[in-house]
Amino acid sequence: MKLSVIIPVYNEESTVGQLLEQVLAVDIPKEVIVVDDGSRDKTIEIIREKAAASDQVINLQTNVVNVGKGAAIRRGILHVTGDVVLIQDADLELDPKEYHLLVAPFMSGVADVVYGSRFRERGYFFYYRQVPFSSRLVNFLLAKTVNLFWPRARITDEATAYKVFRADLLKSLPLKCNGFEFCPEVTARVLNRGIKIREVPITYHPRTVAQGKKVNWKDAVKAFWTLFKYRFLEKEKPLENKTREVEEAGEGAAPR
Repeated sequence: MKLSVIIPVYNEESTVGQLLEQVLAVDIPKEVIVVDDGSRDKTIEIIREKAAASDQVINLQTNVVNVGKGAAIRRGILHVTGDVVLIQDADLELDPKEYHLLVAPFMSGVADVVYGSRFRERGYFFYYRQVPFSSRLVNFLLAKTVNLFWPRARITDEATAYKVFRADLLKSLPLKCNGFEFCPEVTARVLNRGIKIREVPITYHPRTVAQGKKVNWKDAVKAFWTLFKYRFLEKEKPLENKTREVEEAGEGAAPR
């Protein structure tokens, strides 16, 4: 099994070098796809230096202007050649040494989607005291919203950055997001198809806004709206209905 690691990056000169070293050190057959989303600091130069110094290939894609995390991930998906796709932020909040935990369910054939949960074993309100209460509350409410809209979901961490997918499944999702709403959109589209999201506990080393954290309250509002939109307003048609439309329209035609 080959793992494709997509790393969306924007102005992460202080962490991207160390993160790439950690990713490259993981003993799993993999490809590393870095999408720089219009960084204005030394991020690209650091990535190129790490690529030149490594015997592993780093596929660097660059956006001229900053479009957003979702757009960067969607661009990365176009270059995936692996069997499983893992999303990796460049901020050092999550540990690449835990890739083995995340891909194990795929190796055993029991998962199509795996989320690394920061809260399944530690809870929302008593462990991560360095994280503002408002942020912990939003994570709690996002998970509760998902489980309300999709009662069989039973997840604890909707907003986790560690999201892992069977590659053919991720490529089949008609993703539209450009920003941080990638997380709720992909969650909604997976659950709309009736696909089980499996969670594995992971460690978490949160950083502050002063250290470069970019998510804010506006992104939280967008996340709740995105879940609602794709659950009730723009729900994707079941795959069997799409197949039927293609057959009725004629071989090779696109769905209406």
